[in-house]
Amino acid sequence: MTVRVRFAPSPTGYLHIGAARSALFNWLYARKVGGKFLLRIEDTDLQRSTDESTRSIIEGLEWIGLDYDEEIVFQSANADKHRAAANRLLEEGKAYRDFTPKAQLDDANVKQGIAERARAQTAEGLDKRSNPFRDLSSEESNRRAAAGEPFAVRLKVPVTGQTTFDDMVFGPQERSYAEIEDLVLLRSDGNPLYNLSVVMDDIEMGITHVIRGQDHLTNTHKQILIYEALGAAVPKFAHLPLILAPNKGKLSKRKHGEVVSLTTYRDKGFVPAAFRNFLALLGWSPPDAKELLSKDELVNEFSLEGIGRANAIFNFKEDDPRHWTDDKALWMNAEYIRTMPIDELLPLVKRELRSNKLWREEYEDEDREWFARTVELIRQRFFTLKDFSAQGRAYFSDDFDFEEAALKKNLLKEPSLRKLLPALANKMEAVDPFNAETAEAALRGFADEAGVKANLLINASRTMLTGQAVGPTMFEIFDVLGRKSSVERLRSGVPWFSA
Repeated sequence: MTVRVRFAPSPTGYLHIGAARSALFNWLYARKVGGKFLLRIEDTDLQRSTDESTRSIIEGLEWIGLDYDEEIVFQSANADKHRAAANRLLEEGKAYRDFTPKAQLDDANVKQGIAERARAQTAEGLDKRSNPFRDLSSEESNRRAAAGEPFAVRLKVPVTGQTTFDDMVFGPQERSYAEIEDLVLLRSDGNPLYNLSVVMDDIEMGITHVIRGQDHLTNTHKQILIYEALGAAVPKFAHLPLILAPNKGKLSKRKHGEVVSLTTYRDKGFVPAAFRNFLALLGWSPPDAKELLSKDELVNEFSLEGIGRANAIFNFKEDDPRHWTDDKALWMNAEYIRTMPIDELLPLVKRELRSNKLWREEYEDEDREWFARTVELIRQRFFTLKDFSAQGRAYFSDDFDFEEAALKKNLLKEPSLRKLLPALANKMEAVDPFNAETAEAALRGFADEAGVKANLLINASRTMLTGQAVGPTMFEIFDVLGRKSSVERLRSGVPWFSA
């Protein structure tokens, strides 16, 4: 049997990182066992579903490298099949028409209505099978329907018994039929409800394993009843622990905003492979506890048995820009930037520079070696790709800003530097050949001549050439910027003109 799994998001907003993790676990499992990973867009909520959200979902999956194996299924296109299934269950006596007046059966809030009735029935000691239309004769039911009386279609849940299944993460699960109200399959307007649509689509798509969030456990018991009523094979289920906010509350789009959106990480300069790696470790652990794993390593190491039952915590501080997301995500991204093969990093840096109008086509041709060498030099201290166009701007443009702290510490604190640096520029201008070694010799020689410490000139030069207080070895900076730019920046006097 070929394993077939699916990711089935609703296009009602951006792709939530919890949903992205579900997609990743489905994809990893399919690739691990040689199965198929399918994408279904559950767009039956026509008022909230948007094409923009659908594009965001597809782009998000593409960004973290999750390819799907067959054509995308749009749930709304299958509504007729869902209705036909409900009507078949009616004909077979496994479902019934509920003619409860719409004033009492609020279709707009059918879930809320069901929950409220269930609570009321429990409080009154009523059986959930007490619907007065459950045992209406087929003749009477047909007559009332033919007369145009509106009705919902409900599944006849057996009076006694229980649903059971062995969850691949949480183990044996069971729920008494007495706890489940007769499920609404079709609203009075003829539109199918979620549980019926999901089951029908999974049957149609040949889904063998359903891997989704723990918050669907209640739905699973209901859906098993529908599978059984339809005479279809029940897939295996694996429910994933939730991803919670720092306060252990639910991580939600509405409350936490952009920090839970996958596209936020793309737009803020995360390396796709790094964020994919981070997502994988939210609730799953590889056997050897290794943290940095390539895509192939994730596939090879992944197993449903490695998923824990404890909820994962996504740590961030909403009011602290330095900790706007989980520190581990930032650390992991920095590790990828620092260690990934340079040929894989260069296209990502190119995209970042291009988006900030810092890209030059020469970097692709005659200056390609220089570009690669510069990226290799500066990547060691960067956390996101945005750093290449921010902290690293001075390497790609003469138009860069000076850090205020760097100005005060390395330049303005020592008045003599206003004259020393142009004099150093004169010294550097005569250096030939100009490289890290010769630049170092020239600077140290000039420091001796001027009777100052070399570190004074090193720190001042770094700030004059890059606007930063810290960075790569100063003499490597001289080398990559070259003699012309180095000399011009040492002579510029910009910090004093703007001070």
